[in-house]
Amino acid sequence: MKVTIQLVLALLISVLSFSVQAKIKEVKVGAVFPLTGPIATYGQESVNGMKLALKQLELDPKTKGLISLLVEDNKGDPIDSANAVRKLIDVDKVRVVLGSVASSNTLAGAPIAQKAKVPLLTPASTAEAVTLTGKFVSRICFTDNFQGEVMAKFARETLKAKTALVIIDNSSDYSKGLEKVFKRVFKKLGGQVVDQSFAYQQKDTDFRTLLKRAKRRRPDVIFLPGYYTEAGLILRQAKQMGLNVPFLGGDGWDSPKLFELAGKAAAGNYISSHFAPDDTDPMVQNFVKDYKSTYDSRPGAMAALGYDAILVLADAIARSKTDTPKALSRAINTTKDFTGVTGNITLDKNRNAVKSAVVLRTTEKSFVFKSKVNP
Repeated sequence: MKVTIQLVLALLISVLSFSVQAKIKEVKVGAVFPLTGPIATYGQESVNGMKLALKQLELDPKTKGLISLLVEDNKGDPIDSANAVRKLIDVDKVRVVLGSVASSNTLAGAPIAQKAKVPLLTPASTAEAVTLTGKFVSRICFTDNFQGEVMAKFARETLKAKTALVIIDNSSDYSKGLEKVFKRVFKKLGGQVVDQSFAYQQKDTDFRTLLKRAKRRRPDVIFLPGYYTEAGLILRQAKQMGLNVPFLGGDGWDSPKLFELAGKAAAGNYISSHFAPDDTDPMVQNFVKDYKSTYDSRPGAMAALGYDAILVLADAIARSKTDTPKALSRAINTTKDFTGVTGNITLDKNRNAVKSAVVLRTTEKSFVFKSKVNP
């Protein structure tokens, strides 16, 4: 029997007992994502995925009206993120907050949710520090420790790289976290890392001086754990300068905008991410089909994570005896063996998802599935 989105939804709906439905009529949920600003595609895709999941839950009377979603635009800014979380909790009285993407944004809002004892579930923020905020903060994505290790092993064992250079976004917790893990694992595997600092700031647009320095070191690979906004420009400028080594990235590259910014220079590189639209898994293909028919575009990782976040939350509501934030937090944190489009999701004792990652190869126009890596 094929595993489809419809089957998963049917299984989820089947566990929503009459007693739970009688007590929990509707759960007001807040969402904090960048709908405008430099990383807007992350937020737009995330919310699209959430709305698709809600649309499908609305098709069954047992889950119709279960979740009411209020979306706030944080513009990709930590201060706006904190303000949005505060508003949703203090003014809108939400029981759960979903968000955000970009770890710096989530880290700005997480302490507010923790202090208010309202569960905050991030679909996509991978920095280790996020869930260290407290027991009301959880995630359904893997952490930087895992994806940093995945890319270091890929560089050494698959690409056979002997030397690596790392270029980081010095204003990003996400980027600095990945740098630390990649360097440690690459060295442990016998590789050499250029220890000289190579860093830029978000919103920089001219990287030529930085890339000239990098080219002089002649690395086998360059690890670039940043966001697509700068990564796309760096790839383009590197190609123009004749810096023709593979660049490796993390899930921060995972946006269609990368290919607009990089052009032909996008091809021949690799990233770690949460989801591959061309994965042949029937559940993935059903999700891709539904997303395309709804939004007329191919879903990326943020869309898939947003979709899974709603279904994980619906599953937690089904298992919760009441809709108090404390009870919902407990249910979220005991998520186990949940089948999502981004993989099987189990939250560990630190409220981090134990799940697989995918390695994607870049062409001039898209990401192509290469392999899946289990924890």
